[in-house]
Amino acid sequence: MFKLLVLSCLLALVLPSLAEVGWWKSGQFYQIYPRSFKDSDGDGVGDLIGITQQLPYLKEIGITATWLSPIFTSPMADFGYDVADLKGIDPIFGTMEDFEALLARAKELDIKIILDFVPNHTSDECDWFIRSAAGEEEYKDFYVWHTGKVVNGIRQPPTNWLSVFRGSMWTWNEQRQAYYLHQFHAKQPDLNYRNPKVVEAMKDVLRFWLRKGAYGFRIDAVPHVYEIPADADGNWPDEPRNEAVSDPEDYTYLQHIYTTDQPETLELIYAFRDVIEEIDAELGGDDRVLLTEAYSPLEVLMQYYGNGTHLGSQIPFNFELLAKISYSSDAYHYSELIHNWLDNMPEGQVANWVFGNHDQSRIGSRLGADRIDACNMIIMGLPGVSVTYQGEEMGMTDVWISWEDTVDPQACQSNEQEFERLTRDPVRTPFQWSDEVNAGFSNASITWLPVASNYKLVNVKKERGIALSHLNVYKQLRALRDEPTLKQGDVSVTAIGPNVLAFKRTLAGYKSYITLININDDVESINLDSVFTSITTQLQYVVVNDKSVRRKNDLTFSNSVLLLPKEAVVLSTV
Repeated sequence: MFKLLVLSCLLALVLPSLAEVGWWKSGQFYQIYPRSFKDSDGDGVGDLIGITQQLPYLKEIGITATWLSPIFTSPMADFGYDVADLKGIDPIFGTMEDFEALLARAKELDIKIILDFVPNHTSDECDWFIRSAAGEEEYKDFYVWHTGKVVNGIRQPPTNWLSVFRGSMWTWNEQRQAYYLHQFHAKQPDLNYRNPKVVEAMKDVLRFWLRKGAYGFRIDAVPHVYEIPADADGNWPDEPRNEAVSDPEDYTYLQHIYTTDQPETLELIYAFRDVIEEIDAELGGDDRVLLTEAYSPLEVLMQYYGNGTHLGSQIPFNFELLAKISYSSDAYHYSELIHNWLDNMPEGQVANWVFGNHDQSRIGSRLGADRIDACNMIIMGLPGVSVTYQGEEMGMTDVWISWEDTVDPQACQSNEQEFERLTRDPVRTPFQWSDEVNAGFSNASITWLPVASNYKLVNVKKERGIALSHLNVYKQLRALRDEPTLKQGDVSVTAIGPNVLAFKRTLAGYKSYITLININDDVESINLDSVFTSITTQLQYVVVNDKSVRRKNDLTFSNSVLLLPKEAVVLSTV
């Protein structure tokens, strides 16, 4: 009896800690763009109180963790990605008390809050930069400075490097009498990570927010953090031309071999992960996580996970589908890109699946509104982490915004002919809650970006009441992710000809699940017995989209599954 009592006490101690490890490994992550989620005070801009008010919606759709685009003190030259106070909340979003209330409510609902961390640069209004420009000893090397070169008596930037936001990557500072580097906007000077004091200062910022209660960070624009080291004379080489581009102001005019994906970048991510581990040990509780944003070659991305000696990012964003799938992609292309990640991922790591974010055209506009459910089936059905950008669960689409009304600096620094290619405003418009004024986002007379004209048809309130709306299909897919097979099972992914993507999830002792997606407009008849092994003669429909004539719980024979144009379904063995 005593032994049983001791054993039960030990289990009580061990089991909770086991539950805390790896909560994110099959988690549902959701990106909130705070300016556009919910406005609580009628100024036309979303805020922290608005997010707190709508957290029950995230619970409704089964979100595990939400990452917030920057909420820190900022002059908003790049809508928060130009941070002036790395430990402060911008008044447009609220106060630190509002943030703490958000954390408390999220904890009640068991939703983890992830913050957007911008390591590459600060605002030029940051105290660090002001002191650096003034030449203060402690801060003079916090940023990348160079006096430039004199050609024919005229001072010029030290290199030909081009900013992501067009034009030179160098801006002259009169006070310092030198150029400073900015890979993005001129109001976003790059930090100098070759200065150990900068690394320590930024690690301290991570500690601050983790101790506040954040459960990790999405790390922004990681490939840009380091440039090639300067030579013995303190100079850098010019970058080579990209002959395919003729606009000398455009970022893609050069090949960025000296200003992106430098090897030290990985070491910095490993150092940031050390901070995560340090705070895990200090505070206990559930794992804290790093999500990293890098549009980099696959072989580089795989190193973000770690190198065998150092831990890295648990979730290096997988942009294979987001960046490479196009409207005309066939099933072979989808399968190839999925395999790219699964087949190259280091052993023991966890995959993640992303189709949208605040920088890329929405699924319905990029790939077609009749493929929205299919894309959600992919991110929800494959093993690992699903990542959803706000509004993709209900099929929000891009909103056309005129040159005159455009506010995105990436577009505003171009011209009326080029802006549509560069603007990110169309994917950042207010969230569509209902058919009320301003889609229920705000009671302001004008919102910071216009609300979509179709908001009375596409909104949370309306879609809750339509059985096979995008929102309700998404919720069914989310509920299915609680099945052990989808949490822990193996996966087999294949294209059945050019039109049909298929993948099967299996786990010994449990039902198998097969997702079938007809990407195009032909009717397809599929013999699954020739595609997958160990499936039952009959299969049951578990999730269907609105292109299907089938309904949930209908049965079909595995050797003759009919798929209508753009139909997407999940079947289970019986």
